[in-house]
Amino acid sequence: MASIAETSSLFEIDVELDGLLEEIEGQVESEGQAAEDLVARFQQFCEAHGEKVDRIGRFVRIMEARERYCRSESARLADRARAAAGKVERTKNMVLYYLLSRDLKKIEGYQFTLRAQKNSQDSVRITDETAVPKCYSTIVARIDGVVWERILSMLPEELAKSLESSVQEAWPDNDAIKAAVAQNEFVPGAEVRRGTHLRVA
Repeated sequence: MASIAETSSLFEIDVELDGLLEEIEGQVESEGQAAEDLVARFQQFCEAHGEKVDRIGRFVRIMEARERYCRSESARLADRARAAAGKVERTKNMVLYYLLSRDLKKIEGYQFTLRAQKNSQDSVRITDETAVPKCYSTIVARIDGVVWERILSMLPEELAKSLESSVQEAWPDNDAIKAAVAQNEFVPGAEVRRGTHLRVA
């Protein structure tokens, strides 16, 4: 059977405790003492309250650990993805060489068929990535907002618009906003204030 902490939210438990406390106080005033079943239910919800807090604390700790792990793994997994893509490409090239060198169109296994097939369009094969000029590359860069604005201001309008339209993702820089506000600068769309956070101890 599911416990109260599993089936009820922290708010629901708190409301129930408030109601039970009022009932107990009312019975004590009118009858001199509270009924045993009412006291037992109150104790049950007190225990559920503590259990619920612990469940929330454990959940937060687990999610924080998962977040740290995912962030630390992102670079390693990106490297592994590139390595896997390289292995796939080398394996395909090896099989393709095997088929073409023996004038075969396909080879069959129990579950898969490996087939040499003409592409529908030309493809590019990079022989030396470092030798490819930047004008033939897609550039992904992280640029500080101040530097970005300075670059745009120096460019002809048409080129600046072209560069702005290439932006796929941008997000506010909290440190830059804090520094600006500390210098009494107004930052539209943002405010700096001392908030409150949940600490799990």
